[in-house]
Amino acid sequence: MSDSTANTPDARKSEPLDHFVSQAPFDAQAATLLTPEQEKYYLSSQWRLMWLKFRRHKLALWSGIYLILVYASILISEVIAPYSFTHRHTDFIYAPPQEVRLFHDGSLIGPYVYPYDVKLNMEELRWDYTEDTSNPQKLRFLCTSDDYAGSTYEFWGLFESNFHLVCPAAGGQFFFLGTDRLGRDIQSRIIQGARISLTVGLIGVTISFVLGITLGGMAGYFGGMVDWCVQRVIEVIRSFPSLPLWMALSAAMPVNWSPIVVFLGITVILGLLDWPGLARAVRSKLLALREEDFAVAAQLMGATPTRIIGKHLLPSFTSHLIASVTLAVPSMILGETALSFLGLGLKPPITSWGVLLNEAQNFNAVALYPWLLWPAAPVILVVLAFQFLGDGLRDAADPYK
Repeated sequence: MSDSTANTPDARKSEPLDHFVSQAPFDAQAATLLTPEQEKYYLSSQWRLMWLKFRRHKLALWSGIYLILVYASILISEVIAPYSFTHRHTDFIYAPPQEVRLFHDGSLIGPYVYPYDVKLNMEELRWDYTEDTSNPQKLRFLCTSDDYAGSTYEFWGLFESNFHLVCPAAGGQFFFLGTDRLGRDIQSRIIQGARISLTVGLIGVTISFVLGITLGGMAGYFGGMVDWCVQRVIEVIRSFPSLPLWMALSAAMPVNWSPIVVFLGITVILGLLDWPGLARAVRSKLLALREEDFAVAAQLMGATPTRIIGKHLLPSFTSHLIASVTLAVPSMILGETALSFLGLGLKPPITSWGVLLNEAQNFNAVALYPWLLWPAAPVILVVLAFQFLGDGLRDAADPYK
């Protein structure tokens, strides 16, 4: 056949084509096998998918770990604090923070502090503190001792103990964050004040969350007169400025109430005034979701309104609820701190971060003794941790995005 004949269309059609499909027998089982990485995601439950997505948000993960440690610490505040929060070191008023060192004269002797020599400065009417560098005092850990004042405490008011995580040397001092105007250790007061400030946020947000979801869910699902009544109540509450209203209600509490009753009263006030925002968000979501096919189908199958709201509608915007809760807790903590700072919240002998910051109202005292502002540090760290945790949980609550 000539070259011209071989290039004709009929000749090209008759030539066999290269076969690119594998001739090996088809293995259906092998084709459906997943790699370990694919199986990790494709066969995971929704909760596992949420955890895997949350774990990738490093800032939120570390914030959650920090908050878990902080909240776990309030269970053993007396053990962690080196002193009782009410004990007064009358010989060390406004003592500056002591630096923890490891090396003395070029040799490693472990964590220690230098004791203070105290002298009254009659010209400036203040106490002058100098370190005695010739007498290092080693810190003790996991210690049980009665050899220093302020070591004994009542654990949760149940039994007396003197076991501490860290103790000063026998006859020595350990003021890591300094002392206040009465000679009380600021570090011990911050640690034990966390118990009140952090539980205010949890109890208050629980009250707010229950009211917001219940009233907002009823208004959004039933509508009509129920919706009208709930909206009018919300508008009345939100028409008042938050801080003046908190102050007015706090000032209205009888002065003869015990500190625990005042604490419960502050918590209830914060919870009762913080629910309108969540209620409106829940209402707006339910107004849109109640007309969806899955909600109508559940209603036609005889499901009760409580089941429809709780099992079908609320889970549809879990991410929004999680974000609302994590933002509400720091607002409760800041509310208690603000009231106690203004002298209208908790009062001694009970202690909280706001009560401690009340000591820093005097500008002259802060200028001379700046360590009185240390109680602001845990407030800032906890609020930031809740914000970061809320961002991570909000993203993880919708793992399919």
